[in-house]
Amino acid sequence: MDFDCLLRLLGEPKRLAILRALLERRHCVRSLSRKLGITESAVSQHLKQMREAGPVYAEQYGYHTHFYPSQAALELLSGELNAMAERSRVLDRTVRECQCEYKEKEP
Repeated sequence: MDFDCLLRLLGEPKRLAILRALLERRHCVRSLSRKLGITESAVSQHLKQMREAGPVYAEQYGYHTHFYPSQAALELLSGELNAMAERSRVLDRTVRECQCEYKEKEP
């Protein structure tokens, strides 16, 4: 499971909506389809990608498969975003001159 992959995956609005729905409670494909107003086939395709990337896992209950959010994936996302926020907090915003490494040095 990798942060960049998770961000790309969740950048698709329907997959993000699926994850948000799974944070409310577990769902099966039909339940997600009705809740989100998209076909069961589309939900299945999104869930397949999400299972492969890691933010969702499934458990079988009789004939039904229920989906859950992965705590590990959510903690990875949260940790990385919190680290970015912390780096942004300590960034020196008072420096006004260009600090690019390719800028020519003045003699």
